[in-house]
Amino acid sequence: MKIATWNVNSLNVRIGHVLEWLDIANPDILTLQEIKQPNEAFPIEAFKEIGYHAICSGQKTYNGVAIITKKKPEDIITDFPGFDDPQRRILAATIDNTRVINLYVPNGQSVDSDKYVYKLSWLNALIKFLKAEQKLHKNIIILGDFNIAPEDRDVYDAEKWGEEVLCSPKERKALSDIINLGFCDVFRQFDQTEKLFSWWDYRAAGFRRNAGVRIDLILASKILASKCLSSSIDREPRTWERPSDHTPVIAEFDNT
Repeated sequence: MKIATWNVNSLNVRIGHVLEWLDIANPDILTLQEIKQPNEAFPIEAFKEIGYHAICSGQKTYNGVAIITKKKPEDIITDFPGFDDPQRRILAATIDNTRVINLYVPNGQSVDSDKYVYKLSWLNALIKFLKAEQKLHKNIIILGDFNIAPEDRDVYDAEKWGEEVLCSPKERKALSDIINLGFCDVFRQFDQTEKLFSWWDYRAAGFRRNAGVRIDLILASKILASKCLSSSIDREPRTWERPSDHTPVIAEFDNT
């Protein structure tokens, strides 16, 4: 199984990029974040024409998540039970006996903002949700734009970044609490070269200077993690015309 995650920063703008990448990479499952469109505008037929099922939880202008999959998704969830949130940031589905949980974690803006408080409460709701999901599902993959750089090595200049949003101790603690539930950041199971990132600011030639951060993650439950064959970041789409500021992150698993 090949699964990937990609924050496309507007599916209206980048549907061509997504269709091209699907043709090139041929993943079994692709999760998208920041589709920035309501459900009624989601291009389900475009994915159907190339052999994929597609589901989404969208909203106009902001946020929105989608799952594109070769096999039919079942048992779909679009909200944390008991957590009132109009923002469309989670989409979970069971696909071929694997629970796939697609996330667009809030950015937080700055550590002294109300949006940071919201981010921490959202992460707390996520942890409660994952504990409940673990009682129902053996094989779980959590992936998406986490808006958290796990470690200093996941930031182009950790000293400059300091403890700002994406790298603050409270955010990293929440991510550690998720991993400690029994998940693995599969990218770090393999030898990786230094300074591999998944997001670069559009400003100040961020991509050209490789001034990026690794905030798009794939976490797998331990049994699945032991079957992970590879994990990588595909920088190529970031070089395309009018790219997203993120690029796809991929993991491949042994199906046996």
